[in-house]
Amino acid sequence: MSGSRFRFASAVHLFLLSDDRILLLKRRNTGFADGQFSVIAGHLEGDELVTGAAIREAREEAGIDIEEESIEVVGVMHRRVPDGEWIDFFLCSERWAGDIRNLEPEKCDELAWFPAHDLPANTVPYVRQAIDNYREGKWFASFGWDG
Repeated sequence: MSGSRFRFASAVHLFLLSDDRILLLKRRNTGFADGQFSVIAGHLEGDELVTGAAIREAREEAGIDIEEESIEVVGVMHRRVPDGEWIDFFLCSERWAGDIRNLEPEKCDELAWFPAHDLPANTVPYVRQAIDNYREGKWFASFGWDG
């Protein structure tokens, strides 16, 4: 038996909500899901709280500040991809300070608001599922395990 244990990659995804709309970012030049819409997201770094990672990503990607008290963890997804497994944390906030702007134009074509019940056809599939789960009150899901 080797001394190493299996480890998951992990990420945070932030649903910024205003009325019944959600902020989506159109990915570009990342090597993953380019040309598709997603939400503010990023890898969870070591020695970092899940809420802290969401706050950091909001600042880095959209230039806004969010108080930890205004963030709610709304879902977890165990996701399988060809090169491994992920644990994704989904958080939401309806309050932030500052004007939303694209601070990573090299990775993001646009930021736009969409009705949460009517997402663009080119939304990243697991993100679409997570948004639907949130709207349905479903807290946990697995994705990518069928075949």
